[in-house]
Amino acid sequence: MDVDTWPVLPDTERDQWNYLPGRTLGPLRMDMHREEVIAALDAHGFTSKSDGYSPGWDPVCFAKESSPLSQAAVECYFYTDGELAYVQVDGRLGPQVTCEGIRLIGRVPSQLAQEMEAHANAHDIGVRYSPAGDFSCDGFQLELGAQRAGDQVVSWALFFISGDDHSNTRDNAPKAVWHRW
Repeated sequence: MDVDTWPVLPDTERDQWNYLPGRTLGPLRMDMHREEVIAALDAHGFTSKSDGYSPGWDPVCFAKESSPLSQAAVECYFYTDGELAYVQVDGRLGPQVTCEGIRLIGRVPSQLAQEMEAHANAHDIGVRYSPAGDFSCDGFQLELGAQRAGDQVVSWALFFISGDDHSNTRDNAPKAVWHRW
């Protein structure tokens, strides 16, 4: 097997982003528009590529020029009016995103779930499981998933503004976000 097909960047080679649920994600504000997002990520060394058409969405992919693959490190989905709706961070090539001291990206899913459960218990907040069985804390406004990295799996995340209805926003996400390889 060609192991170069499934590279996973170590945290030391990833951009380091902080996430404030529903408000900011690294250099992005969740109320930005397409042109602002492209400019912000370009300033951090990402190149953009429109990703064709997805019914009702305007997807744009971002990658570092030095990326080992042509796969996007970050994918942004915009409403047809250009407003940012979702940001998906790839588990193998994307920035490391930290929320409440928890590293979210490129992690072994069971270890990430243990940290999130400990955080939920320590702060007396609710927990939930996605339809795929991935664990997260209430209020984080994200959906976690796992993607293949050779014979292992690593965590990826989809970030969004949900208000109080988490299931509605998850269900409205573009279908493409659920197909990670």
